[in-house]
Amino acid sequence: MIDVVCALLFTHGKVLIAQRSERMQNPLKWEFPGGKIHPGETAFEAIKRECHEELSLHVAPLKTGFPVVHHYPHISIKLVPVVCAITGGSLALTEHQAFAFVLVDELQMYALSQADSKLVEANPKLFTTGG
Repeated sequence: MIDVVCALLFTHGKVLIAQRSERMQNPLKWEFPGGKIHPGETAFEAIKRECHEELSLHVAPLKTGFPVVHHYPHISIKLVPVVCAITGGSLALTEHQAFAFVLVDELQMYALSQADSKLVEANPKLFTTGG
């Protein structure tokens, strides 16, 4: 089981999602950006590092939501959502091929990864209050 964090970045009532590239696992699926928690890292430390590496953004982690476990054919993950505020940087993708700020009601129009879909279902309060 791999521990993974994802950033819930809300702005103007919308949340950031990013589309995985064709060369990544689960190609072309949309997700909340993030990545693996390294040994010795907290979820907050990991999400700050991942947002900087993947999005060129500086974030302030505010709170975590309910984690979800998902078993893909190639890996099992525990996905921990972290609500963050953007504090600096300029959004630039280093791994994903696209991004969008979408209303929560619009998420079903995107092909979210299975773990991210589970995360939305498990954390309705986070998504109805905008973080």
